[in-house]
This record gives sequence, structure tokens and C-alpha cells, in this order.
Amino acid sequence: MKVAIGLLHHPIYDRQKKVVATNITNLDVHDIARAARVYGIERYYLIHPMDDQLMFVSRILEHWRIGDGSKFNPMRKTSLTMVHTAKSLEEAIKDWGGKPWLVATHARTLEGVPAISFRELRAKLEENKESDERLFLLFGTGFGLTEEVMKGCTYLLEPIRGASQDDYRHLSVRSAVSICLDRLLGPW
Repeated sequence: MKVAIGLLHHPIYDRQKKVVATNITNLDVHDIARAARVYGIERYYLIHPMDDQLMFVSRILEHWRIGDGSKFNPMRKTSLTMVHTAKSLEEAIKDWGGKPWLVATHARTLEGVPAISFRELRAKLEENKESDERLFLLFGTGFGLTEEVMKGCTYLLEPIRGASQDDYRHLSVRSAVSICLDRLLGPW
């Protein structure tokens, strides 16, 4: 089974639950690409509707893929090979091809979206390892994916739970991606 990940920057909630577009950060480009490379992800999409944000990503990629950065740090160049941009989730899915299972991640569950545990999704990945099926794992920025986006998904992956006494669950997206990829694709 082929796996792609998407980092959605719109539509996203802010802390007042208003729908907004968040900025793409340099750290998200690099760190998530590196995690994706470690776990054999086929493509990593940065999804944003604004041209200036996509141009920002293009400048980063150009520097590390063919500019001075490619000579300075060839390992970084390698990790950025699967990074793509798209103006919308639909555009990213169309670019990747096929009809993937779309699995959303979120810090909370949502009624009306079938939930799937890490264990169940990992079993499905292993069961379909040699198939042509595709999984598109979707992450949000800000205060998470909108309910509308999540309701359009095949599954909602169980929330990552830590060990805090107050059930604090506001991880950076970079940390969440790494934890999810390890739980789903790690060699343990």
C-alpha cells in the first residue's frame, strides 16, 4: 500500500473555532519531510490556497534541491524529494492519483466519522502491503481540521494520548506526524 501525507493549512480552525488559513513554516517543511523519508512515505503535500505561501515552499525546495543547500547538505536534499504543494486537498489527491483511503488525524474524536485505532490501521497497512491501494494521512495546523473536512474522510485516526494529568493534547504537528508514522509504519 502506498502512503502519502498532507499538511492542511486551510480550512483550519483557530482557537475561537473560526475557519482560517495558517502560515506554512520552514520547520514543518523540513522536519515533516525528514520523518516522511525515514518511514518511506511516497509523497508529502503542503496544502495551502494562497500563492505567496506556495511560493515560500518553492523557494525552500529550490534552495535545498538544486541551490547551494543541495551541496551543503545532500541528506536534506534527499529528504525533500517527495515534497509537493497543492492549493486544496482535492488537488493533492488528484495529483497523487487513485482513490485513497483518506484518514484524518485530530486531538479529539468526532461523532459521525468512523474511528480507527492505530492498531487497526497498522493491521490494514500490513494486510494490504503488496496492493495498489493508497492511504492519504491528513494532518491539520492551527487548532485542527474543520468538522467538514473530517466528515469527508474514510476514517478519523484515534487521538494521540500522552500521560499528562490534565489530558493535555496540543502537540506540534511535527511531533504528531512523527508519532503517527512510527505507530503505523515503525519496525517494532
